[in-house]
Amino acid sequence: MICTAKDKAGSKYKLKENIEKFFTWFVEEGKATVRLKEPAVDVCLSKADANSLKNFLSAARLAHRGSDNDTLPLSTLTPVRARDVEKPKKKLTIVSKKDYPLTSNFPHSLEQLQVSYCKLSRVDMRMLSLKSLRRLDLSNNHIKKLPATIGDLGCLAELILHNNHLEAFSEALCLSSLQRTLQHLDLSQNRLQTLPAQFCQLRELVNLKLDDNKLVRLPFHIGWLSKLRFLSAAHNQLPFLPGDFRKLTLENLDLFGNPFTQPNPLDHTMQLTFPLTLQEMASRAVIDLRIPYGPRLLPFHLCQELELSKTCDCGRACLSSYIQNAVSMNLHLVSHTVVLVDDMGGTEAPVQRHFCSLTCYSEFLDGCLQRSLR
Repeated sequence: MICTAKDKAGSKYKLKENIEKFFTWFVEEGKATVRLKEPAVDVCLSKADANSLKNFLSAARLAHRGSDNDTLPLSTLTPVRARDVEKPKKKLTIVSKKDYPLTSNFPHSLEQLQVSYCKLSRVDMRMLSLKSLRRLDLSNNHIKKLPATIGDLGCLAELILHNNHLEAFSEALCLSSLQRTLQHLDLSQNRLQTLPAQFCQLRELVNLKLDDNKLVRLPFHIGWLSKLRFLSAAHNQLPFLPGDFRKLTLENLDLFGNPFTQPNPLDHTMQLTFPLTLQEMASRAVIDLRIPYGPRLLPFHLCQELELSKTCDCGRACLSSYIQNAVSMNLHLVSHTVVLVDDMGGTEAPVQRHFCSLTCYSEFLDGCLQRSLR
């Protein structure tokens, strides 16, 4: 009879002429495997007393040969007590290098794993076989690069990478299964300067921490993160916020300690071309008319340009031909709670704006002039 945490009543297996093979290489360590013919299963035994295990294997061999039951050292078959069944390990915390497993694997049943203060310079590939993992905390290590295979963890909802040496977050991770599962991402106290445009494909994100990096800009289409409620990007190098920032609906926002510029609506960057190029006109039409596109239909570099399209105040798209400026926005428009952005008690920050034509820019300037005269 074999009892498990899921089957405490136990399951019975026939042994007479039904054992295909015994695996006893590690019997002295209390480990062995019995392979049955019908049903075709392997019965894995571990953490057993070596002598008791040997006695059991001897009895199993005799039963396989058809020996008389009276000669076998058998105990009465009774369901196991709940306290005698070892439950699958769901959570493991390692906060010391001396406790880090070098020769043994992590339990495959893990749902939460924390490995901190172990001076890891890379992600251990053994962690990436934990298919039930929902929370992975690798904070306070020396990790410089993330393997794309983290994206194969199909249940991962929380990824904590606080205080490492990361310099990039790859496009591959943004396009992996993390798009459907990742809700909490902590990249604070690393060495990030930018995040890829594809970062905003992580549309299940609820909590994003980017504090204490070297970020010079936030992802262009950050407004795509419609489920984001908590955003902190304090102590970076942000001079302004992307125009899409206005689409966020946050509960808490922290942008303290960034060198935000003082915006002037009259200061602008002119990148309009007259007339518009055929590529610009076609690209605008693809975005405005919501025409499907992808690498199977268009060259990859054109797909990338389309993903970086800007939205004019009039609602139409513009790509490489536009006018750009910045205006001040009260951050309470996008967040219920706002941490002050500076020591002066300010809650405003500059937000980029783009205009697809001189007409749209002129209308914007007329509106600014009218407001100043009121």
